[in-house]
Amino acid sequence: MVLGKVKTLAVYFDYLNDNNVPVYSGGDSVSGRVIIEVTGEVRVKTLNITARGVAKVRWTESRNAGANTAYTQNYTEEVEYLNHSDTLIGEERDEDSPEEALTVLNTGLHEFAFSFLLPQMPLATSFEGKHGSVRYWVRAELNRPWLLPFKVKKEFTVFEHIDINTPLLLAPQAGTKDKTLCCWFCASGPISLSAKIERKGYTPGESIQIFAEVENCSSRVVVPKAALSQTQTYFAKGKARQLQQQMAALRGDTLPQGKSQSWDGKLLHIPPVSPSILDCPLIRVEYSLVVYVDIPGGVNLSLSLPLVIGTIPLHAFTNRTSSISSYCSSISWPERPEAPPSYSDLVVTEEQRWGCLERCEGSEVNEENQGTIRAYITEFRYQPPPLYSEVDPNPEPGCGGQVVRRPDLCPSR
Repeated sequence: MVLGKVKTLAVYFDYLNDNNVPVYSGGDSVSGRVIIEVTGEVRVKTLNITARGVAKVRWTESRNAGANTAYTQNYTEEVEYLNHSDTLIGEERDEDSPEEALTVLNTGLHEFAFSFLLPQMPLATSFEGKHGSVRYWVRAELNRPWLLPFKVKKEFTVFEHIDINTPLLLAPQAGTKDKTLCCWFCASGPISLSAKIERKGYTPGESIQIFAEVENCSSRVVVPKAALSQTQTYFAKGKARQLQQQMAALRGDTLPQGKSQSWDGKLLHIPPVSPSILDCPLIRVEYSLVVYVDIPGGVNLSLSLPLVIGTIPLHAFTNRTSSISSYCSSISWPERPEAPPSYSDLVVTEEQRWGCLERCEGSEVNEENQGTIRAYITEFRYQPPPLYSEVDPNPEPGCGGQVVRRPDLCPSR
């Protein structure tokens, strides 16, 4: 009997995003298929799958133990987020049965479905760094008699979602710094820098609007710049290792002595970067916008504004609210509103009153309504009120028939 061969062993996921990448988050169901293509008959003992999720860090440091002695210190640590296994073909071997049950696969394609749930807990976002990584994968292992296992591994992506539509991440970020350059005993004027951005939370693909003001009162020619900085921090055995790298940058115009420069919403585009990782005990990924003044021959004046790169973008209604606020702030309101009409303009003369009453009497209106209309018109027939006077126009007779003046209630007069 000629044994067949395994031509293909592959793992496919059912759910894919727009870029054909399987992406999940905590609590999601992960489902897929294991595809086996064989030529001829193939006897199989078991087909197992194992799903794992692990955060792992590793780095080395050289240390001196004496005058001529050096050694290397290894720092490594691991945290497990997922461990699931299942058997798609075969069963556990029975101790009472000397022979294992075998499954025969005939020529062609064979498909075996699998599914499992990710833990209902915060999972670290998938990440690849210089000194560590966070990886999730499914491994399929085909076991045949008298042959080495046939293995295949397929990774999938996990995102711990960060919603930037929260008050904390929608709050503006701002800062101010200044610096005086010194050369021996001579000190030049200061360089001042102030910067502001609309919010703290952004998503990849957005652009950061930078509002900045730079004033150069020194004797040097400087250049304002800005950069999106990523900071990776790795933890193991009570030690930490940090790595910084620049993800995007922009440059302003050269600023001569005694000049100033303003950025009114200068745009810095955020490239496709990993979201912020803030809850993993081994790996932390943070971002900041660094606005700085490049000083030739000196230490740069730098201002750092913290950022959080999220996965859930800004909602449409938030954008519309911001647009309305910006529009309202740009409207030039009149300095003084138009004055209301004068009271005398509303006075009805006696001729107008009687003319109106005559028209009302000629119309088909009942007597009750006529009385109401006449009373309503009469209310507007009076002339403007008289000017203020301390003499009571309707005096009450006092002692001796004399007119009593009202007391002065304003002590300031």
